[in-house]
Amino acid sequence: MIRSMTGYGKAEAILENGKLTVEIRSVNAKNADISIKTSFLPKDKEMGIRKKLADELQRGTIDLFMNWEANAAENAKTINSQLAIEYFRQIKELSQALGVTNLEMKEPNQLIATILRMPDVIDAKRQDVITEENWPLVEKAIDDAIKMINDYREKEGVALYNDVTSRVKNILDLYDEVESFEHERVSAVRERILKNAEDLKIKLDQERFEQEMIFYLEKLDINEEKVRLRQHCKYFMDTIDGEPCPGKKLGFIIQEMGREINTTGSKANHASIQKCVVRMKDELEKIREQSMNIL
Repeated sequence: MIRSMTGYGKAEAILENGKLTVEIRSVNAKNADISIKTSFLPKDKEMGIRKKLADELQRGTIDLFMNWEANAAENAKTINSQLAIEYFRQIKELSQALGVTNLEMKEPNQLIATILRMPDVIDAKRQDVITEENWPLVEKAIDDAIKMINDYREKEGVALYNDVTSRVKNILDLYDEVESFEHERVSAVRERILKNAEDLKIKLDQERFEQEMIFYLEKLDINEEKVRLRQHCKYFMDTIDGEPCPGKKLGFIIQEMGREINTTGSKANHASIQKCVVRMKDELEKIREQSMNIL
């Protein structure tokens, strides 16, 4: 069964210092366009993860995100006491130079709050979220997110399959309808030519007229287009049923289907056939739009 290129997967890894959430999103694209949007993943692991995403998801615009929620104790910030004391010493020297005395006794809470806002006085604990020891847990979370996105893609693929195959059937049904107008079209063309000749008071040689009529109708014959379109539709169904990732090939088949439908329209010479052609084009355009999302 075919798969969509659109999908979403999410998994969590409970590590010693907090929780790491992995999210993977994908949308349709011609090739595998992989973007790792996180600073937590170690550089030495990035190439391996890119290869894993390419192998498992194959095609699409694929984004990987990581979100880290540290435990309360690990999330606490620390005060750089030495730097805070140095800031206080410099402020005290400045106040003395300006003639302000007993600075530490005047609104000490306000002074402390000011010092705490100085650059680098308060530092968040910096740590490597992902280490060699917890890497197996992180990798499992990535694998789980990939599995989830593939499951999502398979469900979307069922809907895509039902939609495009029903539209292929509609095109075949419409071409059957075109065939029902074939005899009427030939008669209408013949009558129109005879009427124009009569209006222009042209005397026709019956034998020559029949010969020319045959040549003219051969130019309007759509039997070849009919045969080729049905072959293309069969090839479309064989491909979508028989290949795991048929998206690109289906695009080429759709181009060929469109060529036969357009040629039928140019040869139609009949209002009802033209209406069928317009409806076939509409169905084919919807198939084209949907097939762009097929893996």
